[in-house]
Amino acid sequence: MSTRPFLWALLAVALPGGASGDDAAAEPVRPTRAIRLFNGKDLGGLTTWLKETGHVDPRGVFRVTRDGLLHISGDGFGYVATDRAYRDYRVVLEYRWGDRTDGGPSVRNSGLLLNAVGPDGGAGGEWMSSVECQLAQGCVGDLIPIRGKLADGSMVPVSLTTDVVLGPDKHPRWKVGGTPRTFTDSQLWWSRHDPDYKELLDTRGKDDVESPKGEWTRVECTSTAGRITVRVNGHLVNECREVTPAAGKILVQTEGFELFVRTFEVHPISQ
Repeated sequence: MSTRPFLWALLAVALPGGASGDDAAAEPVRPTRAIRLFNGKDLGGLTTWLKETGHVDPRGVFRVTRDGLLHISGDGFGYVATDRAYRDYRVVLEYRWGDRTDGGPSVRNSGLLLNAVGPDGGAGGEWMSSVECQLAQGCVGDLIPIRGKLADGSMVPVSLTTDVVLGPDKHPRWKVGGTPRTFTDSQLWWSRHDPDYKELLDTRGKDDVESPKGEWTRVECTSTAGRITVRVNGHLVNECREVTPAAGKILVQTEGFELFVRTFEVHPISQ
């Protein structure tokens, strides 16, 4: 018998992070039609979290622009999250970078967090326990397990397994037919990450498939039956299996860099 329903029930009981008891215990939604997570008008159906202020957003980090975009200012660390958990879905995110940076020379950074469970801020006060699809320049499509704590202090199990090869930089990259490896707290690089890439603001790797700054990038992540696949602008860039957790909320980070979102939606899995 699969342990996933039991695991979800265990995590749901321990969800104090802003959701009501009914929301926490609700079975994850399996979409049967396209659902706009961001409706282009307001933040209905979404919640926000900031490390410094929790669910209150006094600085207006998350707002809707006059032309119907979700504007994430990048001021502080946190996220905008779906108010429901999802399973067996394909999430579509279309984003472009704004001008604001954290003032340093490093690449623009954000992330799309999948199957997020546990309390808000359970991971370092900033994130939920989840699998991150990296949006940082040059690394779009990398996968990172984020492990946080439950209210009782115990760690949420987060892991994924895939086949990898080591590049000349010793980073593990997804590759069909590679060596199986399980990740619990380290980064799985996308398949064609440039080993000579310099993590400097607005630089590009020679094989990058994300769009240049100022243009829209489309990221599609499919999560079903314990598997995650990632496509960037139509290119398959990463894949993993034996994913825990296999269901949860979906989050978009604020991490020091300005971001605009025009599409944030879930679709049913194509049969």
